[in-house]
Amino acid sequence: MSLYFEELDYRPTPIGALSLRRRRDLSSGADIFEIKLGDDYLMSSQFTASEIALARLGLAGVDRSGLDVVVGGLGLGYTARTVLEHDKVGSLLVVEALEAVVDWHETGMLPLGEGLCEDARCRFVHGDFFGLAGSADGFDPNQPGRRFDAILVDIDHSPDFFLDPSNAAFYTPAGLARLALHLQPGGVFGLWSNDLPDDAFTARLKDVFAEARAERVTFHNPLQDNEFTQTVYLARPGGK
Repeated sequence: MSLYFEELDYRPTPIGALSLRRRRDLSSGADIFEIKLGDDYLMSSQFTASEIALARLGLAGVDRSGLDVVVGGLGLGYTARTVLEHDKVGSLLVVEALEAVVDWHETGMLPLGEGLCEDARCRFVHGDFFGLAGSADGFDPNQPGRRFDAILVDIDHSPDFFLDPSNAAFYTPAGLARLALHLQPGGVFGLWSNDLPDDAFTARLKDVFAEARAERVTFHNPLQDNEFTQTVYLARPGGK
């Protein structure tokens, strides 16, 4: 195996072959971690601005302490780590459907795993975020029906481009309404998207939530030497 590239793990999953790779960036000398599903790149530690913004923008909208937060999709851990950087966070559940991703963090194969596992506020839940979002019991198997101050999701590529076709129901008005039942009054739903803002989806959010907006997150892409824009959608139910 080349010094500059290594496949750290490879596992079949119900939605395709999942692989964890590490490569050396020749310009900076830094190690870059990447997760692929089949031939598609799911995430890279070279591009984390919008994953970090998802946590920062979401938590900025909730002005109280002792926040209970759910992150849907563990990935490389950047959203979860940014949530835990906030002193006002009291607890974090990270819901991840792919067991391999949880293993990579718990065994230290990913650089953020140790910090997440050692933080007493953080707990991993191995499960289907979308199934849990549509259930009455919700996300915490130890406390059915528990409601949260923020639910932040980074799983699918966008509201119209899914890792699994079965996820589509979550983005319908009925699916979003079921998700809203798991939020505290005045809580925040945040959703990451790889695409530019979609006015039709923002309007769909406004049909379900009292407030909704789309925030652009623009960063420099060194591979193409240009600016790239992704989106964080934010929505809030009524109440305080």
